[in-house]
Amino acid sequence: MLDIDAIISMPFDENTYIVRQSGATDCLVVDPGLEPDKILDFLTEHRLTPIAILNTHGHSDHIAGNAALKKTYPAAPLIIGRGDAEKLTDPQKNLSAAFGVALISPPADQLVDEGAVLDLAGIQLEVRDAPGHSSGHVVFVIHDAKVVLGGDVLFAGSIGRTDFFDGDFGALRDAIHDKLFTLPGEFVVYPGHGPETTIAEEIADNPFVGKPAGYKG
Repeated sequence: MLDIDAIISMPFDENTYIVRQSGATDCLVVDPGLEPDKILDFLTEHRLTPIAILNTHGHSDHIAGNAALKKTYPAAPLIIGRGDAEKLTDPQKNLSAAFGVALISPPADQLVDEGAVLDLAGIQLEVRDAPGHSSGHVVFVIHDAKVVLGGDVLFAGSIGRTDFFDGDFGALRDAIHDKLFTLPGEFVVYPGHGPETTIAEEIADNPFVGKPAGYKG
């Protein structure tokens, strides 16, 4: 059984997830956001040690806490999909420059591709490419727990934005249909913003990619 805690960073209500086996002290930190002190305080309070830092994609609100996490836990590898690795150190591509900030993350320690399987902190995660919101976006599927760490792909009743420089609605729709909607309906999606949802709920009700939008399954 997994414990998954969300730490919400302002100003974009971005979800950072702390994922661990119930009762364990080793954990994963997924998408450290713009308020890293909140994340570090949570880890200290609960006496947790990050075994790895995972980024679903390279947009600034999901990588802003990487530097603070790596400084405090230098042994924890920073892991991101190969296609978004360049965003970590490019303020234009990670979108921070558009907000007047030149945000730079440490470079990745490990790049992952479609089909990779990670064994971290006693948790097995399958990597699936899910472009469209960001060209190198990945999701992490934990089959044993029926969990998807989904970043900005599929939200409760919505989807990730596709109006950024490398966004593509068609690619996002196809990724959701092919990589997420093919999972059993009881799988829970933990998105980068907003509350969790299930695959079944989004197939039935999502107005952008579900049955209301013509999805046949």
